[in-house]
Amino acid sequence: MTTGSQVVSLTFDDGPDPNETPKILALLDKYQVKAVFCLVGTQAERHPDLVRQIVEAGHALCNHTWDHDLTIGKKKADQIRADLDRTNAAIRAAVPDAEIPYFRAPGGNFTGRLVSVAYQDRMTSLYWEVDPRDWFHPAGESFEQHVKRIVGDVKKYTRPGSIVLAHDYNQPATTEAFERLMPWLTKNFQLGLPGDPVKPAPSTPVPTEPTPEPSATTPPPGPSPVEPAPEVTPSAAA
Repeated sequence: MTTGSQVVSLTFDDGPDPNETPKILALLDKYQVKAVFCLVGTQAERHPDLVRQIVEAGHALCNHTWDHDLTIGKKKADQIRADLDRTNAAIRAAVPDAEIPYFRAPGGNFTGRLVSVAYQDRMTSLYWEVDPRDWFHPAGESFEQHVKRIVGDVKKYTRPGSIVLAHDYNQPATTEAFERLMPWLTKNFQLGLPGDPVKPAPSTPVPTEPTPEPSATTPPPGPSPVEPAPEVTPSAAA
């Protein structure tokens, strides 16, 4: 899934987290970038202050279910709706009337029923295109190796229109990776929310040659002197 334009969107799942979310928010603020935060209901209930900070900073909200249930798409429609509504209620307990335009299934495990219920709740299902697997911690992988893997995958796969998946819940390597990635991302792409208009490229001024100053050998600006026309002598043929 892409943003539908040249804009690249960053998305952060499973928060808010009291350790990593404030760092991510500060980083996004530094580069004046808006992102999508996919909130888990239990975390939103525990940290309403962070939900408020996300909204006050102008980021978009996404419902990520109440407790990250990977099997929610297999449940009955009324059970799904109860879960999503409970999550939205926790978010709006922190920010009344908050807009929650997106829904993301845990693990990306979307089903037709899940998408339909989210749509009925006026939420667009949000998948991704770039997954650096920042949540995956292979045995023996050091912190630095983890960070470099995230950075490498984002640089390798991101292109205009990409939606990038990342996690701000208990993922310090992700925070460090995006500290390193943001200069590259902002240099090479327009970052924003899905549906944001593409900003026009800045126009390049056309260089002009300086006007020479008048001198003894340079005539001043104005009409060029006109030589008198030669006299014409009538001829016999005229």
